[in-house]
Amino acid sequence: MGAIEEIYADLDADVSEEEFREAVEEKIEQMGGLADEETAAMLIAHDLDGGEVETISDIEAGLEEAKFLGKVTSIGELRTFERDGDDEDGHVLNVELADETGSVRAALWDDDAVAADDDLERGQVLRVKGRPKEGYSGLEINVDRIEPDADADIDIELDGPSTVDSLSLGQSDVELRGLVLDTGSVRTFDRDDGSEGKVSNVTLGDETGRVRVTLWDEQAERAEELTAGTSLEIVDGYVRERDGDLELHVGDRGEITELEEAVEFVPQATDIDGVEIGETVDIAGVVRSADPKRTFDRDDGSEGQVRNVRVQDQTGDIRVALWGEKADADIGPGDEVFIADVEIQEGWQDDLEASANWRSTVAKVDASPPSRGEESVGLDEFADGEAPSRDDAAPESESDPVDGEPETFTGTVVQPGDPVILDNGDETLHVETDADVHLGQEVTVRGHRDGDRFRAEDVF
Repeated sequence: MGAIEEIYADLDADVSEEEFREAVEEKIEQMGGLADEETAAMLIAHDLDGGEVETISDIEAGLEEAKFLGKVTSIGELRTFERDGDDEDGHVLNVELADETGSVRAALWDDDAVAADDDLERGQVLRVKGRPKEGYSGLEINVDRIEPDADADIDIELDGPSTVDSLSLGQSDVELRGLVLDTGSVRTFDRDDGSEGKVSNVTLGDETGRVRVTLWDEQAERAEELTAGTSLEIVDGYVRERDGDLELHVGDRGEITELEEAVEFVPQATDIDGVEIGETVDIAGVVRSADPKRTFDRDDGSEGQVRNVRVQDQTGDIRVALWGEKADADIGPGDEVFIADVEIQEGWQDDLEASANWRSTVAKVDASPPSRGEESVGLDEFADGEAPSRDDAAPESESDPVDGEPETFTGTVVQPGDPVILDNGDETLHVETDADVHLGQEVTVRGHRDGDRFRAEDVF
């Protein structure tokens, strides 16, 4: 007896074997060859039995309908959206449901979503009827009907506080404790409905890692009240993805509370002598020297700023360019620092340099962080001696093999290559640089003149 015959023999439904076979063949065609005869036959049998599944782990994306019990473990934020060709707004609310075998996300729509946002609580057991599908972050259920079941019991404990390394895409009702590593300014934006929104960012770390936290609207202003080194507890956050990285978001339902007890942060850094061009890495070390902050004009007429510091760990040192707000970081010679998400680029005279932009984190640290190499080495152990104090370290510009203050020149590229030739209408300049520029591009170079050549340290 084949698989179809065996499954049909166990089927308690008023349908002929021929009709059953036709339904199986239709299911195989519908799934584009993703299901064999046995799988398709089981899916059809499940549908004919009324869609009831014993556990959440039994739910599959190919089912036309699923009925199951689940305990509410987290509730997302109610979202409103505009429907095409419809004057009425739509609503959606995501709820995480779990039993002893697994968990699944359920999407509630419109009136059900609004009602659940008002009445649903974590820990409730729900009887659900819906349509399974593969969603952005895995299996999801589009809910057709949902109701509480006060008599049912699902023996699972609700999660306590999360750690950074346990965060997952789509997670909501997140409770996280962390140490403030870095903060950003409040930015405003215009919403589609004409209202003004606010957003800001902080970076939190704990013993398992670090995460960028995005604060919205009323919560956004908290970023300017917080200082690095403060321990926080976030309640009712939700996890989203941006540029391949997970972020924790805090909206109107969320809460941010300062903690009296300190949260430990253990930075994990890449050895400086092991970084390569094109990588985005975390580095840690002691600031050996620091240049003054410099300002420059961008092509769009706005003003930018940058500050160079040199950071050394036990394996080597590297110049770090701090751009934008990062140039205002209160760090100087002798400070132990952790600088995350820096992009490694080719710098002056084939030397590597690290670029810290708005997505980077710049933080002072008190403890000596371990490297990602085989041995854990503190920041105060150097390849060439003791770290300088903040008072006796010379700025980087004084240790460069050129004299005088650096000069800035802005012009149009009239010849790319070696050398790059810039023209500003009054002067033509031959520039030594490995920067990738193209004909007709307007660039700003900063560096020193050496005879009839200009040695560029930075190209903007």
